[in-house]
Amino acid sequence: MALRCAILDDYQNVVLKVADWSKVESDVDIKVFHEHLGGPDKVIAALQGYQIVVAMRERTGFPRQVIEALPDLKLLITTGMRNASIDTEAARARGVTVCGTGSFGSPTSGIAVGLMLELTRHIGYENQRLHVGATWQSTIGPDLEGMTLGILGLGKLGSRTANIAKAFGMTVIAWSQNLTAEKAQEAGAGYVSKDDLFKQSDFITIHIVLSQRSRGLVGARELGLMKPTAYLINTSRGPIVDEAALIAALRGNKIAGAGLDVFDVEPLPVDHPFRKMDNVVLTPHLGYVSEQNYKSYFAGVIEDIRGFLDGKPVRVMT
Repeated sequence: MALRCAILDDYQNVVLKVADWSKVESDVDIKVFHEHLGGPDKVIAALQGYQIVVAMRERTGFPRQVIEALPDLKLLITTGMRNASIDTEAARARGVTVCGTGSFGSPTSGIAVGLMLELTRHIGYENQRLHVGATWQSTIGPDLEGMTLGILGLGKLGSRTANIAKAFGMTVIAWSQNLTAEKAQEAGAGYVSKDDLFKQSDFITIHIVLSQRSRGLVGARELGLMKPTAYLINTSRGPIVDEAALIAALRGNKIAGAGLDVFDVEPLPVDHPFRKMDNVVLTPHLGYVSEQNYKSYFAGVIEDIRGFLDGKPVRVMT
């Protein structure tokens, strides 16, 4: 009998089209969920009887209460090789194999720069106006050239973003808890203290991993150090920024605006204050959502399933 496999959060209805499922389709009965299942109780109810579950990043969480309530679960796959929403200890205790996949490039960097351009040059806004009949331009904004970009986290994504910023003629500075002056210099960035990062930057862009150490790292104090003309960009994870403090800073015009691709609760609630703010540009967690990345993700998912079925699991995370 074929194993039942649930693929979650395929919002764009593409996962069966971006990879060759013939390698496993005779051994698994695949059900694709295109809508977000919701909270833990709904996830538990929907996934009863499934031996394999494929999660798209952290869109649907698998804390202990969910894993323990799915007695048939044997293989849990996440796209990518890191997923903070999966309780790997609970999975190990229940004998659930957790596997990851490879990924492609650094698509998040493009979203970060795109948010910067929208906040300054209003490309999407002016496009919308022309489509509804506006005569011509109504906004004026600053060029990125000559501005200072402060990068919070100068790893793979932060370094890629630094290179793009330098191509725009921006000055790049950086700080993180593990960054050294030597590593910053290698990436072509100036090394500054945390306070100076927030004081000197025209843009702050966040490229660190969410952890207990980074949760709430950007709060009221840090936002208070920023110039009133400066912008905050977050394409990493919502909880790195104290949401209440950011809302207060935006409402009080303490900073010029924010470009946000990630949020504390996703999907973003329809009544969330961010949706009503003119000085905020919002995107629905597009950072990793590229055609090339999806092809890499789901080719990896198929390899993970095939390896598990053959008794030789690959990219095991637990």
